[in-house]
Amino acid sequence: MVAVAALGFLVVLEFAARRYGLPGPITNQVREVVFAPKSGGLLYAAMALMMVVLTWRQRCIAVAAAIGIDLAFSLVRWAVGAETTGGHPFGNGALWVILGCAVIAVTRRTGPERALLLKGVGLGLLLVTGRKTGDTWLLITSKTRPAVLDQYVATADHALGNPSWLVGRAVTATGPVGFNVLDVVYGQLAVAAVVVALYQLRGVAVERRFPGHHLVRTFLVIGLLGPAFYMIFPVVGPIFAYGTGTDYWATVSLWSPDIPSSGHWAVADLWPQTPSPINVPLPMPFDEITPRNCMPSLHTAWAVALFVHSRKGPRVLRYAGTFWLVATLVATLGFGYHYGVDLIAGVVFALTVEAALRSFDRGWDRSGIRLVAYGAAVFAALLVSYRFLPLEMAEHPWVYGPLLLLAMTSVVYGYVRTTTAWEPRATPRGPAAPAGVRAAAGTRV
Repeated sequence: MVAVAALGFLVVLEFAARRYGLPGPITNQVREVVFAPKSGGLLYAAMALMMVVLTWRQRCIAVAAAIGIDLAFSLVRWAVGAETTGGHPFGNGALWVILGCAVIAVTRRTGPERALLLKGVGLGLLLVTGRKTGDTWLLITSKTRPAVLDQYVATADHALGNPSWLVGRAVTATGPVGFNVLDVVYGQLAVAAVVVALYQLRGVAVERRFPGHHLVRTFLVIGLLGPAFYMIFPVVGPIFAYGTGTDYWATVSLWSPDIPSSGHWAVADLWPQTPSPINVPLPMPFDEITPRNCMPSLHTAWAVALFVHSRKGPRVLRYAGTFWLVATLVATLGFGYHYGVDLIAGVVFALTVEAALRSFDRGWDRSGIRLVAYGAAVFAALLVSYRFLPLEMAEHPWVYGPLLLLAMTSVVYGYVRTTTAWEPRATPRGPAAPAGVRAAAGTRV
């Protein structure tokens, strides 16, 4: 049933993209079987997820096959003079291996072994398909929402002291080194999530079953539900609405020209030097290219989910999860992609989704329902306040700023308190009994 629903959703998105004369998620994924993929690293990360169901010998064979196929593709492209502009020179091999394992599962496996291998293939393909689905969602937001609400969000952001402007100036001051580090963290968030997921799924090949809940589930649900709010609350971000788009970073020779400039649509060239003025906000028209992907900040939501799931890992994984969360928050603000209020909404959204998935996995009870309902209510209240109270928030920052932080903190506290109570408590162990007593206790009568 879930597979049928997912396929139907992909078909709908495919037709929606075709309506605007562009390929949809299915077409884009099929193209990467032969043509240079958009993200080779993501395909290899997907293959790594798929390999959690394989033995070590099978994993070595799969990796060798993927590398060999990529080398063959590179030689063919070099021989025919094909270019990889807009794509990576590697990654096709990983996709071929994933598809090959699907064929093996259907033709060479039976029973539980077939089911387990197909689950591994599905897990890997879900990661890749989720990326393609997100790209199509962003296209739809830019085509169907001609007006954006950045003036409302920027005005509300005065309650927090305009953090995007502050962090934007700080990132600019760090020069190319600081920018490039943050750029890698921001761009490779999915790969970092795969590392955490691999730790969580490390026992699948031995136990021959998947755990009830893991990071990949949260990542996919966040990516599926989040863009729906982009349609309700379209926002492009300060670098586009109050700056010169990518032209700003091009002037300091730090930016990759993947996103076209939208500076002539901006209110004024203010970001990050001058905070936006406090005026009565209005919807503003914008181009049909820039995604309306700010409210809530899904990069923040994904980073929060990664942080939460890394808490039970070894020390190095916990440190990495903390670093990725902090660096992602700095990057989302410092690159001008988000306002501060976007991040608050992203934190609440992530914890609400995570609580819902954990409640579903363990069986809905009163505490789970109460936590999810409270998180959803706070999230809705945030969106409503950003839309209808931005001027009041900007004019009374000492009231609304702490209230926004308190609302987010209350969800964090509720999540920690509730989920801690869900954890099984270890039975205290008393002092060991003498050997003679233990022997007597184990003697049958």
